[in-house]
Amino acid sequence: MRRLDLPRPPDEAGRMQPAAPPQGPPAAAPIAPARFLAVGAAGLGALAVAGWTLALRPPALVLAALVFAALAVGVAGAMRRGYPHPRIGACNLVTLLRAALVCALLAALWQGRTGGWPIAGIATLALALDGLDGWLARRSGLVSAFGARFDIEVDAAFALVLTLHALARTEIGGEVLILGLIRYVFVLAAWLWPWLAGPLPESRRRKLICVAQLSVLIALQTPLLAPDAAIIAVRLAAAALVWSFWLDIHHLYTARR
Repeated sequence: MRRLDLPRPPDEAGRMQPAAPPQGPPAAAPIAPARFLAVGAAGLGALAVAGWTLALRPPALVLAALVFAALAVGVAGAMRRGYPHPRIGACNLVTLLRAALVCALLAALWQGRTGGWPIAGIATLALALDGLDGWLARRSGLVSAFGARFDIEVDAAFALVLTLHALARTEIGGEVLILGLIRYVFVLAAWLWPWLAGPLPESRRRKLICVAQLSVLIALQTPLLAPDAAIIAVRLAAAALVWSFWLDIHHLYTARR
C-alpha cells in the first residue's frame, strides 16, 4: 500500500510544518579500505608473476609497480565516488588483474623487450580474462556504469601497449597505430564535440571487433604472420574499427537532435 505523507502537526507558533521528504533507498555502505588494500595486493602479485615471466629487470619491475599503484589509487577513488555497490566483487578484481598485466607489458616495452612468445602469452591471458569480468558482474549482480567504463579503459590501454610493441618489432609502419589510438582520438573529439560523450547501447558488434583488434595485435607479437599477412591483418582490423566507430558516431549524432 502506498504511504500517504500527511502534514505534521502545527508547531508552537501555530505554523503548519511541511511534510517529511520521501525516503529513497538506503545508500550502499562504503567499501572498507582493507578490501581495497587486499585487491591491490592481489594485483601486485599478478604483476610480480607477469614480471618474472617476462624477465623484467628490477628498474622495469619498479616502474610497473608504480604505474599500477597509481592506477589502483585512482580506481579506489573513483569507486568511492560513483560505485553503487557495497563490495568490490570478483568482476572488478579481474579487471584490475588485467590492468596489472598491461602494466607488465608496458614495463617490458620500456625495458626494450618487444614482442615474442612471453609477451603474446601474457597478452592472451589478459584477453581471456576480458570476457570473464562482465560475466562475473552479471552473475553477482554488480553491474555498474563504473565497471563498464573501467573495462573499456583497460581495453584501450591494452590495445595501445600492444600497438607500441608491434610498432617496435615489425615493419608494418605507422598504420598499426590506428589500432591503438582510435579510442583516444574519439575521447579527444568528445572534448570538442560533447555530444560524442553520450550513452551508447550495448553492442555485440563492438565487442566482437574489439576481440578481433586485440587478437590481431597479439598475433603481431609472434612470428606466425608473414610480413604481407601482417599488413593485411592490420588493415582489415583497422577498417573494421573505423567502421564500428563511424556507426557509433552516427548513432550519437542522430540521438543529439
